[in-house]
Amino acid sequence: MKPEAKIYRTKLGDKDIIFETGKLAGQAGGAVTIRQGDSLVFCASTMGGVREGLDFFPLTVDYEERMYAGGRIPGSFFRREGRPRGEAVLIARMTDRPIRPLFPDGMRNEVQVLLMSFSADTENPLDILGINAASASLMISDIPWAGPIGAVRIGYIDNELVVNPSFSELEESKLDLIVAGTKEAIAMVECGADEVSEQVMVEALELAHRSIQPIVELQEQMAREIGKEKRDVETVTTEESLINQVKDAIKNRLLEILNKPYSKENLYGGISELKDAVVEEMSSGKADELTESELKEWKKSIGRAYGEAEKAIVRDRILHEQKRPDGRNPKEIRDIWCEVNVSPRAHGSGLFTRGETQVLTMATLGTPRDAQELDNLIPSDDTKRYMHHYNFPPFSVGETGRLFTGRREIGHGMLAERALRPMIPDESEFPYTLRLVSEVLASNGSSSMASACGSTLALMDTGVPIKRPVSGVAMGLIKQDENYVILTDILGMEDHLGDMDFKVTGTTEGITALQMDIKISGLTTEVMSEALEQARVARLSILDTMLQTIDKPRTEMKDHAPRIETIKVPVDKIGAVIGKGGETIRNLQEETNTRIDIEDDGTIFIASTDGVGYKLARERIERLTEEVEVGRIYTGKVVRVVDFGAFVEILPGQDGLVHISQLDTSHVNKVTDIVKEGDEITVMVTNVDNQGKIRLSRQALLEGWTLEEAQAQDSGGKKSSNRRGGNRRR
Repeated sequence: MKPEAKIYRTKLGDKDIIFETGKLAGQAGGAVTIRQGDSLVFCASTMGGVREGLDFFPLTVDYEERMYAGGRIPGSFFRREGRPRGEAVLIARMTDRPIRPLFPDGMRNEVQVLLMSFSADTENPLDILGINAASASLMISDIPWAGPIGAVRIGYIDNELVVNPSFSELEESKLDLIVAGTKEAIAMVECGADEVSEQVMVEALELAHRSIQPIVELQEQMAREIGKEKRDVETVTTEESLINQVKDAIKNRLLEILNKPYSKENLYGGISELKDAVVEEMSSGKADELTESELKEWKKSIGRAYGEAEKAIVRDRILHEQKRPDGRNPKEIRDIWCEVNVSPRAHGSGLFTRGETQVLTMATLGTPRDAQELDNLIPSDDTKRYMHHYNFPPFSVGETGRLFTGRREIGHGMLAERALRPMIPDESEFPYTLRLVSEVLASNGSSSMASACGSTLALMDTGVPIKRPVSGVAMGLIKQDENYVILTDILGMEDHLGDMDFKVTGTTEGITALQMDIKISGLTTEVMSEALEQARVARLSILDTMLQTIDKPRTEMKDHAPRIETIKVPVDKIGAVIGKGGETIRNLQEETNTRIDIEDDGTIFIASTDGVGYKLARERIERLTEEVEVGRIYTGKVVRVVDFGAFVEILPGQDGLVHISQLDTSHVNKVTDIVKEGDEITVMVTNVDNQGKIRLSRQALLEGWTLEEAQAQDSGGKKSSNRRGGNRRR
């Protein structure tokens, strides 16, 4: 029997949102679809058992972008979806970040949240729907979870904030802000902006939190009416008495380590040695009392207790003494030094070092042909001309391991790309494809923000005329009850032990990107407003230091960087440049040592590393696309001889007829008496008819006639007795 679906409706902004459940995926822990317009996203959340030996919560969030949702077949060789593209990974990450902190502490059951696109209408974005669908599926499932959350997008169009904008509205927006939160507070922020002020950003955050309330309330209603009973799960907990015992054992020794002159090796090495010593001290007397497996578990318990004790001591020191692990005060930035032109052959390079975090960004310029081809459900351009990639090798944190590009690498690269995108010049001004690669050479906190800073240096070193330089900083938070401290330029330890990682990039004029991850239930807009202002002061200070190395884009690119010049030809002449089967353009590129790209509107990009090749290519293209001009004199090659005249190619692919009567100053009995195929002769264009047929005259030049005289003389091959020029008589 067909099951009866339960349908729930609400509004997000001024648009209807429809949740449906009960019809699909009945064996999942909780399954819903969410619809806005003709965009439809499905989510199923399911919990499994406990995996033995895990010391973390195994939550997996995946977003499967199905091309059938947009009525398309994948463009890959196999014609099926493969590895998720970057935007799909971002949607999965954005869904994961706000839901993860709301699972029970110490939970070790496997949980999978799986999102799938069922329909995409090119107007309503799927990412916001996915976050809301994940929350709803968890709320009605048997999985313990302290939700719900709601998510919304905010735009800024014509100086007005817009709730839940469509794709077409986003094209006009200076802000693309995604906010997820609970009823009480904001839990996650992801944002790209075109130099939006801190004041506007705070207003947008407040509007976002108000706008998610109907979504949150509806999910609470769904849980009451159709939600499953939550299953009991075992959580890994550490007794408070053991934590206090460890805390008493390590406090003085840990403070001694923290008070030493800072270096990462001293701090992290000292803490690691202290942990090993305490575990050994507190377990040495247990060897005779416990079995081998029991002793192993006891040591694990001490290790967990040590982590909680260390966290409490470090946080307490920051909250009450304003002392951070490396000795800085909460608003202090680590020492910074920068360098450009690190690589002699890269088109541009920027090295940014802040404390023990170091990133080298390399810039490469390419032609429009090098742009990334896009195959997705987002209604945008088919290609992307600005790309930013981020790599995090194991040696950057003093470890060994395999090299791979994971979700973190994709997310950090996208964040740096978003930070700089508004500053990249338009293609009409700078017709290059740009690829930036940030290599993290050393890391101790906020390598993504170092990537944004290093990329600004690299772009200016390359000679890219960016609108303004961008800098970035990561902010942290230590919060206990109503007491909190906001930290500028956080260390890795402060990220690990703190409550927030809040990354902000921008120029002197405003914010270009935000990203916030939190480990507590949420933040108020008041705290975020304070963090934004503290970040503004910090990023402008960082920018001042960067500009001491290079203060503006170079006026000249490096000798080995490609030069791209742009010309425009009539659309109906594109075929003449390409030639049959592409033969003309291939030969042109080989003979001039250039790379030529042609757009559908007739724009032609000529790339060359020397001016000679470009000049030759341009001249050839101009001749290929030149319009024949009546009255103009051309030197061309005879391509065909017939009884009544000779056809002369005066421009590539364009030939005209010299009638036998117009070949010489006197009567011509036979065309081949004057010219043969392959001869070069100089002629005047006397007429181009409506069908494009070209009439030429050699006699006009020999006689010295004007165009009008030549046209009068050349009338069906008849001659007049009136002659000028040489005044020769026949």
